[in-house]
Amino acid sequence: MNKIYPPKTNIIKNAYINREQYVSMYEKSIAQPEAFWAEKAEEFLDWITPWKTVFSGTFEEQNIRWFDGAELNVCYNCVDRHLADRAEQTAIIWESDDPNNSFKITYKELHQMVCRFANVLKSRNIKKGDRVCIYMPMIPEAVVAMLACTRIGAIHSVVFGGFSAQALENRIIDADCCAVITADESVRGNKTVPLKENVDYAVQRSPNVKTVIVVKRTGKEIPWEKDRDIWYQEAVQKVSDDCPAEPMQAEDPLFILYTSGSTGKPKGILHTTAGYLLYTALTFKYVFDYHDGDIYWCTADIGWITGHSYIVYGPLANGATNLIFEGMPSYPDYSRFWQVIDKHQVNIFYTAPTAIRSLMRQGDELVKTTSRQSLRLLGSVGEPINPEAWEWYYHVVGEERCPIVDTWWQTETGGIMLTPLPGATSLKPGSVTQPMFGIVPALVNKDNEELNGEAQGHLVIKKPWPGMMRTVYGDPKRFHDIYLALHPGYYTAGDSAFRDEDGDYWIIGRIDDVINVAGRLIGTAEIESALVLHPHIAEAAVVAVPHDIKGNCVYVFATVKTGIQPDDKLKEEMMELVKQEIGSFAKPDDIQFASDLPKTRSGKIMRRILRRIVNNEIDKIGDTSTLANPAIIDELLQEHTKKQYDSDN
Repeated sequence: MNKIYPPKTNIIKNAYINREQYVSMYEKSIAQPEAFWAEKAEEFLDWITPWKTVFSGTFEEQNIRWFDGAELNVCYNCVDRHLADRAEQTAIIWESDDPNNSFKITYKELHQMVCRFANVLKSRNIKKGDRVCIYMPMIPEAVVAMLACTRIGAIHSVVFGGFSAQALENRIIDADCCAVITADESVRGNKTVPLKENVDYAVQRSPNVKTVIVVKRTGKEIPWEKDRDIWYQEAVQKVSDDCPAEPMQAEDPLFILYTSGSTGKPKGILHTTAGYLLYTALTFKYVFDYHDGDIYWCTADIGWITGHSYIVYGPLANGATNLIFEGMPSYPDYSRFWQVIDKHQVNIFYTAPTAIRSLMRQGDELVKTTSRQSLRLLGSVGEPINPEAWEWYYHVVGEERCPIVDTWWQTETGGIMLTPLPGATSLKPGSVTQPMFGIVPALVNKDNEELNGEAQGHLVIKKPWPGMMRTVYGDPKRFHDIYLALHPGYYTAGDSAFRDEDGDYWIIGRIDDVINVAGRLIGTAEIESALVLHPHIAEAAVVAVPHDIKGNCVYVFATVKTGIQPDDKLKEEMMELVKQEIGSFAKPDDIQFASDLPKTRSGKIMRRILRRIVNNEIDKIGDTSTLANPAIIDELLQEHTKKQYDSDN
């Protein structure tokens, strides 16, 4: 078992809940869910009309409803209701890609900006129920656009600004959007992306798009269609800042967010209004132990669910001060994150394991040139964090005073599902520990038999919760087939997990990221964690390659730390390390070193692409425009081809 950090070293004093309170609240949320969620709904949200029923429906019937009959407005809950006490409080701190450029927006200013933009949308005949695509940089206007849609009841579909014109087109058409909100260009790492140019391409094949609203970010000259295109900055000056919030039914759609699988077209995950907002508001407060005056920073992009739930809706529903970052951790150098923390005195920092490993690769000195004394809590999101990266994050970045909330959740779940709580949970490096309120996890085998005690299996959820997706937009059968059919009676997460003797959960990886080698199931995350224990290895990604005898063999892509020259001796040491940590059966069959691994701009390693490379399925790699480093594909292909040639000869 990995090291356990006892409560006295990592639990925040004066946190909202301690261990005993967590146990009591959790038990009530399971035994009396309607009473629990009714109480929290009154505590966290303002309602226009009360609900008739707190909850109804089942997974089997696909008819789940929360707070049926109630009315509320998301924008009102995130902005308007704070004006009485927080009008002059900072809502958003914006940190530009340029380290010399940042500014603050108060709740009063945010309210005016949102109302004006909502009136712009209405002036273009955009109304309740219409779908609006948002394809934006990480600038405040992106948040304003989301809130303006919710204010008038339009359904937003945010598309990550790194997606290609073709990917954008597919999403616009699938959601049948009537408008696109974008910018002339985005800026990241002092490089620009032609957003408006991509929109022009996409909407040529999207006949229902009648309006394109463009924020001037760089001022670059761009093509213009007079009747369709309008400048944001000009339009908001021509309208009033008075725009009443539209009453919305609790189960009215709030947004569609597309998530890609390894096969098939992207899935439009549909979230509804009341349950989603309540769940993100509650999880934000308790998981991050947010208190008035804290400065909170999530490094995600709003194009992903983490940006929706823990940059926009969760923080603003709690009246938080929220930092939004346009740039990247390596620009102008690899100390940028730590410099921003000092500049704005950030207290709560939430980022991805891939970013942590990338920064760890640069060594400790860039971290230690900064203070970081404002930090009191660290978070991890996106994929399992290996214990070595966890330890570096805890000891070097947080200097052993900041608990780490290692969170597991998905686009589909809406909010955090399994996580340590800073006032209640002992920390285990690499473990997501315990469920949030109302979440009943279980492990099942391939025969749908529930596993008890210490066990490994498919992670499922036994009961519906307020923040869960309602369907795949326009395709309820796909929702059933992907999330409900494999294990009837449960929500299937698609991840495999291990539950230890203490009842704490450890995420192993996607079900399709478990390798069957000679009849033994090995989680790729487990092998990767062993590999990065080597002091010279920065990152490792493991994929399966079919093998005539063993069924599959283990193939590793790895990057080394700065200043290290990879060689055969290093390969042998890595293989021996896996043998020591897991067993000889898990030893890699081959290791390919690389200068980098293919990653999205949010830092997620695209193992799907690596699988295509090692299995010589080059024609199936697909769209790589979302990658932060698309050029790495050619390097990986060339090296893999060379290895095959050397092996054959």
